[in-house]
Amino acid sequence: MKAVVTGIAGFIGSNLASRLLKEHWHVIGIDNLSRRGSELNLRWLRDQSPNIDFVNADVRSCQQMDEILSRLPDTDALIHEAAQVAVTTSVADPRRDFETNALGTFNVLEAVRRYCPEAAFVYASTNKVYGGLDHVGVVEMPTRYSYADRPDGIAETEPLDFHSPYGCSKGSADQYVRDYGRIYGLRTTVVRQSCIYGPRQFGVEDQGWVAWFSIAAVFGLPVNIFGDGKQVRDILWVDDLIDLYFAIISNPGVASGKIFNAGGGPINTLSLLELIELLRERGYQLRHSFADWRPGDQKVFIADSGLARRELGWAPRVTPSQGVSHLLAWVEASSDEIRRFLEFPTANGEFPTVSEEVNA
Repeated sequence: MKAVVTGIAGFIGSNLASRLLKEHWHVIGIDNLSRRGSELNLRWLRDQSPNIDFVNADVRSCQQMDEILSRLPDTDALIHEAAQVAVTTSVADPRRDFETNALGTFNVLEAVRRYCPEAAFVYASTNKVYGGLDHVGVVEMPTRYSYADRPDGIAETEPLDFHSPYGCSKGSADQYVRDYGRIYGLRTTVVRQSCIYGPRQFGVEDQGWVAWFSIAAVFGLPVNIFGDGKQVRDILWVDDLIDLYFAIISNPGVASGKIFNAGGGPINTLSLLELIELLRERGYQLRHSFADWRPGDQKVFIADSGLARRELGWAPRVTPSQGVSHLLAWVEASSDEIRRFLEFPTANGEFPTVSEEVNA
């Protein structure tokens, strides 16, 4: 079995590639290594399997996507993880955000349509496509916000309302992926992901808050809390997300053309303040201060992932308490690697050169 993973050196991409390799897939990875920590994740992958195929390429280039996938007509699955992932970055540089997320996804879709149309195409979308959800009632409690009348969370049937350049770019791609399944018959599936966390996540202030708080706690770094800290997200351990990807790829008759929410659901939620308390219970005092709310930051988002449960038999297995403990263990075990990430943001020249050839 052959899989192409875009954004392979990112947090989710590297975890996914590791799982694919363990299950004896032939993995071809695409990444432009622009994100902090990507070189570390790529080296980690190559240490596991020196035979992994990697191409340093950018999804913004239709020529590069065509060149790569034209040599891979027998691809069984393509999982599209490459993206600009931060709302704040999209506000500061909306053109780059659009080119990466919307145009980049279009380029990958077109290459799949031309050269490997039988491949299962899984797109990592986001809960941000639902927008601010200002019409949904929210109740304030001592340590968190909660929905007033959505006990199961937000379902896939919720009207789309893109909010922020990031929401617009990811949402546009989300709809292109869906429509390429309808118009061209591609085996596309959209996965609208909530807050994914786990090892190999080099979190920073504007993205990956569970990992960033955990890293800051272990290293004694201060963090900013934007808003009052009662914001709630349903958090999903990365291995649980990958289980869903495998369920999608293994059940094309069920998953093709569908959109699935992927979140921890109502039983796997945390507020920022509650995460700080979890860290304190594990012996870490997180230094923090408060700042103004950021544009587009929802007070609460909880995904209703019931459709994936009903149609694919999928459900999260790792609780927030277990996941935070696992994450802290990774941070502690990877202290040298994380220190390099913190001290060398781009790590230019720090790691061995990797092959840019795709060995199909």
